[in-house]
This record gives sequence, C-alpha cells and structure tokens, in this order.
Amino acid sequence: MTITTTSLMSLKDFFSDQKILICFNGPISRNLIGEIGSALKEHIESNHAPDLEVMDVFSVYIEMSQNIRNYAHSQGYSDAESSATVVIAAAEAGHYAVCAGNLVDMEDGKALVERIRTLADCDKIQLKALYKEQLRQPRSELKGRGAGLGLIEIARRSSQPMEASLDPLETGRAFFSLRAII
Repeated sequence: MTITTTSLMSLKDFFSDQKILICFNGPISRNLIGEIGSALKEHIESNHAPDLEVMDVFSVYIEMSQNIRNYAHSQGYSDAESSATVVIAAAEAGHYAVCAGNLVDMEDGKALVERIRTLADCDKIQLKALYKEQLRQPRSELKGRGAGLGLIEIARRSSQPMEASLDPLETGRAFFSLRAII
C-alpha cells in the first residue's frame, strides 16, 4: 500500500476514533523507547492525570518495550524480525490501554500466554506475594527465563487482568500481543 493524503486522513480518523495517543510500528531501540516514553509521559501529564497514573502508564509501556527489545536481542533477530508494534490509547473510565506485540518463537509465545493467563487469575494480594517471591529468587536462577518480575509488575499496575494472544505464522514463529489496562 502506498500512503496517500487520503489514506493518511483515514489513518488519522481511525486513530482518533480509537482514541490512540501514540502508535509505533518498527524496529525498537533503547533510544526510541526513551523518546516515545518521554512523549507519552508529557501527553498524559498535559491531560492533568494524577502523578501515580502517569507513572503507572509510563512504567508499563517501558516494561513492555524493553521486554520486546531484550527478547529480540536474545534471539539474535534481525531489525525486521525485532520489529515491535506498540499502541497506547485512552480507554473507558479514564483508564489507558497499553498494548504491545512482537515476533516470538512459537514455544516461547505459548509459555508466555500461559504465564499471563495464570497471572490474570490472581488478585492483588496474590500478585504482591508472587512479586515478593520472585524478588527472593537468586538472580542466577532467573537469568534468561524472562516473563518474571516485570510481567508481575505489569499485572500489579493493571486495573483489569492482562490479555494476551498468539497468532501463528507459517515460519514456526508467532506474533505475540499483550494488552494491559492502567
């Protein structure tokens, strides 16, 4: 598809209808994560959101984006393979939806979706206990496991259970998507 002024207007209308504040699609670097994070933080602050809400949205965005970047790096993915899709949108009742997706190996994606489903079944007290338990684990046991402390922290900051999906691709990989309402 070639972007035209008409298709750009349609895209703008779609973003407005969906209340999308920030959307990114492409290879994600440490610098880009920081720049988008700063823009996100400024935008939410300009809407006079409480400081805690601003920090929760910002923290969840940073955690999701860094997880994507770290995973792609650990897998040795090329720039095209390490591409991420990140969307932050206004949601119902003054909340924000923070969504991110990326390419994963199928087995890793299945394990991640299962982990998120397990966390979605936990209440705030259980999440706090899991967080403390994870903090007590020796770092050597956690190295390379992923989907640990950061994912629990996202669940703790979320106002609703996280949602995840996995869309299989012909390559034996899948596109993993995660949504958190803050």
